[in-house]
Amino acid sequence: MPITRRRVFAVLAGLGLAAGAPSVWMSRMKTYDGPVSDHFDGLTFFDPDGSPPKSLAEVLRWQFGGGRQRASWPDWVPSPHADTPPPRVDGNKVRLSFVGHASWLIQTGGLNILVDPVWSMRASPFSWAGPKRHNDPGIAFDALPKIDVVLVSHGHYDHLDLATLSRLAKVFSPRVITPLGNDVTMRDADEAIKVEAFDWKDRVELGNGIAVTLVPTRHWSARGLFDRNKALWASFVLETPAGKLYIVCDSGYGDGKHFRRVAEAHGPLRLAILPIGAYEPRWFMRDQHMNPSDAVKALADCGAQTALAHHHGTFQLTDEAIDAPVTALGEALDEAKIPRERFAALKPGQVFEV
Repeated sequence: MPITRRRVFAVLAGLGLAAGAPSVWMSRMKTYDGPVSDHFDGLTFFDPDGSPPKSLAEVLRWQFGGGRQRASWPDWVPSPHADTPPPRVDGNKVRLSFVGHASWLIQTGGLNILVDPVWSMRASPFSWAGPKRHNDPGIAFDALPKIDVVLVSHGHYDHLDLATLSRLAKVFSPRVITPLGNDVTMRDADEAIKVEAFDWKDRVELGNGIAVTLVPTRHWSARGLFDRNKALWASFVLETPAGKLYIVCDSGYGDGKHFRRVAEAHGPLRLAILPIGAYEPRWFMRDQHMNPSDAVKALADCGAQTALAHHHGTFQLTDEAIDAPVTALGEALDEAKIPRERFAALKPGQVFEV
């Protein structure tokens, strides 16, 4: 495939999700300014147990080097499901509706909570380049119930979608809970977004006896070449009437210590939501994205009773085929002698209840 200017822009736009898109204006954006900690050196955040993001040279090697094997996805793969959620879910139940990629609607204890909501057609700073949806959101935006809280895990474009957050702010005005520094990005774009930023291990009361704790995860953050790790990233432990939910929106596996630490600090866990996609080639993606085999190990490490898979099948961020993560998940579960029903992969619009 020829290296055209449009292809370079498309690749680099999408790599805001995987390796940092070179948006010149990002160098002029405001960034987090706070006290030094064991994971913030005064300028950038870091994971003491993680790995730094790949260099631009490695990005270009992956994208334009010889021998690349990138699967071709169908242009459009509609889900056979579409959800119309109830206004509220009360009592001790939790209703989880899969919107697609890493977006979920979680209804419990009378609260409606969105996770990493992306209703945009592209996960990109551009409307004309970058990863494009291959299916509709599993819930039409106009079918959403009143949203009370939004959890945003980090700043990559497939997780922090400013257009969707602005739309939610206009219609519902929810609280937005996010790691440190992502609030700067949101407020700079739209002052109407009611964002609150927190550090790792902070616990936030959401109301009705529901709370969320931000926990370390093996990842990183950027929206351009000049803001790498200027904002923090996190996973979430959500306390609900049905037990604790561990929501991992993006993570590498490493040696598994992040997952074991969550089990030690927050167990027992009723449910884990774990990413299984965007993992090829492994030499590039291993430190930042789990593959299905890693996700099965993460389930064992965190000790959750049940798991749901996400981060696959909507945006083509990496080289594997659209159906490869779900197929490989089944194989990894069989190899680990874990019943397949313990770790389910939903399609957008499907619902799971605990």
